[in-house]
This record gives sequence, structure tokens and C-alpha cells, in this order.
Amino acid sequence: MQFGLTQEQEMFRQMAADVAKTAIAPKAAEVDQTGEFPWHVVDAYRQQDIYSLTVPEEYGGAGVDLLTFCIVVEEIAKVDATAAIILAVQELGLLPILLGGSEEQKRKYLPGFGSGELIAAFGLTEPEAGSDVSSLKMKAVRKGDKYVLNGTKVFITNGGIADVYSIFAVTDSEAKHRGISAFIVEKDTPGFSIGKIEDKMGIRGSQTAELIFENCEVPVENLIGQEGDGFKLAMMTLDRTRPGVAAQAVGIAQGAFDYAVQYVQDRKQFGKPLAAFQGLQFMLADMATQIESARQLLYKAASLIEAEGKDGKISPYINRYAAMAKLHAAETAMKVTTDAVQILGGYGYIKDHPVERMMRDAKITQIYEGTSQIQKIVIARSYLD
Repeated sequence: MQFGLTQEQEMFRQMAADVAKTAIAPKAAEVDQTGEFPWHVVDAYRQQDIYSLTVPEEYGGAGVDLLTFCIVVEEIAKVDATAAIILAVQELGLLPILLGGSEEQKRKYLPGFGSGELIAAFGLTEPEAGSDVSSLKMKAVRKGDKYVLNGTKVFITNGGIADVYSIFAVTDSEAKHRGISAFIVEKDTPGFSIGKIEDKMGIRGSQTAELIFENCEVPVENLIGQEGDGFKLAMMTLDRTRPGVAAQAVGIAQGAFDYAVQYVQDRKQFGKPLAAFQGLQFMLADMATQIESARQLLYKAASLIEAEGKDGKISPYINRYAAMAKLHAAETAMKVTTDAVQILGGYGYIKDHPVERMMRDAKITQIYEGTSQIQKIVIARSYLD
């Protein structure tokens, strides 16, 4: 049992560990090699009701808190970062509806997200609007009882896989970020198509795609909240999902560390196990300390966000600690996986061992849902404003 977890959290952690070991780990290397979306992971999540974790009970979900969700993501990421992000992006895609949607929208979509019948995605990034969200170019113009969407989204996780997309577009170009609105777009909507599928360095089984909107008409009732709520809703969503990315990063780091620890005890050089060499012991000590510090910051952030952010409440601490957790966990994942490859030497550089995959997977945690540099800006401004 992990220190500090409740009995329920430990139960969910063990469940996730079992799924990771039996359904995910055996095919993780194959998924990385082929780059094909792992539908067997989706099936495992559906069978174990893992998709239902954060969906409120009144909509058919388990209604667990953010910390419990992060514990599950962390456990899965120990064996496969792709499988972990598939779960985390389900949360990313459904949160705008949960946070800002009407009761009708919640009852229409949330039960399907919870069962896994519906796969979710989140469409914010554009070719000229990544870190600078206020520079969105995609337009949504109201015409009668519909909005007509035109524009392109890029780097969208689950693009082409998802059934339902939370999409952000400009409804008032004069209002800058206050003119951004959010919409629910279903996959078969006329005028909506999938463009380029990206060939990535890491998390290769997670499909990342371009979304193209050409006179795509969505009903007025698919507007999430009111016109102009989009920027606020996107930021509220990211504050609550960045801990999920941090959990993925902590899990990747822990998986690489565990493998390195086993390796140095099994591998011999100069007539004794690598574990006997002080230089490697110092590396392992640093790695373990970095992982545990990232984990504790993540757990604090998740608990604080859960307490401070009830009913969509905005708190300066949510923004700050979400950014801190993601920043520190992502930097830790990159450092620890790089050190794990170094510890294995030449063996760490070949695909017979998983640490090279873990190092490639770790890199994206420093980039998506806000780069490490953006997290530093967020953190600093939370003290200066």
C-alpha cells in the first residue's frame, strides 16, 4: 500500500496496476513500433469502467476526486504513456461540458463518456495559436439556429478517433480572448473532416491529427455556456487536466526508475553488480528523490484543486499549483528517463529495453497542455498579479 492513500484510492491504484500489467504492458512495445491506435486499451477501460472515474454519479459515473484519477493515470503510465494519455484526454474532452455545459448537454453526453461508448477530444490549438491561445483564428458565425465553423485545429489528441469534440472558435474578433466560444461537435457533422495524422517521436499509439472545418454547421444548442465563455472555460479545463499530465509524467519516471533499479542489480561489470558502484547509487538516489518530490507536489495540487474548485469555482491557487505540478513532473520525467538510458548504457539505447521508449514519451509532457516555459510564466504571474 502506498503511503498516504485512503483505502478507496489504494483499491483504484491496485485495479489500475492490474489492468496495466495484464492488458496494457504486453503490447506496449508493439504499439510504439506500429504507431497504431490501441483499441485493446479502450476495451480494457470500458470493461473495468475506468472511463467512468470522474464522471459524476448522477450521470452514471464513479465520481471520484481528482487525486484518485491522477493515481490511476500514474499507475498506467508506469508501463505505457500512450495508454495513460488516452485516459487523460477523455477527461480533457469532457470537462468543458461538465464545467460549462447545460443540464441537457450533460445528460446527453456524460453517460456515454463514462461508459466509454463515446470517445472525447479537445480542440484548441491552431497552426498560429499554440501557447498564445488568444490568437485563435477559427471562426464561428451564427446563422439562424446554427453556428457555421471555419478553420483548422492541429495537434489534436484523439483526432479522428473521438466521437465528440469540444472545439474553441472566435465568435467576436473585436473582443480578443473574450470573443472565444466553445462548441460541441460530433464526428459525423457535415463540413468536419480529419486532415494530417502526425507521425510522432513518442506516445506513438495515441493518434494526433489535424481537424478541418469547412462551413461546418453545428446547432445553436451545441454552444457550451454563452458566447465569449470559451477562453475562461479552456483555462478552467486546463487547470484541472494539467495534473493528469503531471501524473502521466510521474508514472513514466517511476517506470523508468523501477527498470533501472532491477537492471543494475542483474547486470555485472568488473566482477560485481552495477548496483555496487557508488556513482550509479548516487544517480539512483537523485532519481528517486526527484520522483517523490514530483509525486508529492502532484498529490498536493490535485487535492487543493479538488477542494478549491468545487462547482467550477475559480481560485488563484488552482492555476498556480496545476502549473507547478505539471512543470516539476515533466522536468523530472525527462531527467529521470534520460538517466535511466544512461544507466543501461548501450542497452538503454536499443529497443529491447523500454527505457528508450520512456525517454521519447517523456518529452511530450514538457510540451502539451502548456510548455514548461508557459508553466513558469503562469506560476510567476500568480505571485505578481
